[in-house]
Amino acid sequence: MKEREIEARLRKYLDRDRNGVRRALIETLLSGQKYTTDEIYRILNGREFELNIRGVSAMVGLIGARIGILKVEMGEKNRYYLKEEYRNLVKRVLEEYDSKDI
Repeated sequence: MKEREIEARLRKYLDRDRNGVRRALIETLLSGQKYTTDEIYRILNGREFELNIRGVSAMVGLIGARIGILKVEMGEKNRYYLKEEYRNLVKRVLEEYDSKDI
């Protein structure tokens, strides 16, 4: 997938973010760590977002399959992380997204 297409999909994904949970998820993944869906759920739930584990799994799946910026480390529990080649693109889009909200 081309970088422009990924950027457009990421922007569209964030434009539909009503309560900030999508942005928070992308920001979490930007940390460079590997997370299970359960860990992501706990992080987002700790930020007082109302969601369930299935919703988190759906968001992670969408980001991986449709946007294409995640890698999966298979194991007893799959761990998801941001592809290194998209780190700067994601940072830039989030910065622009944040400046738009002001």
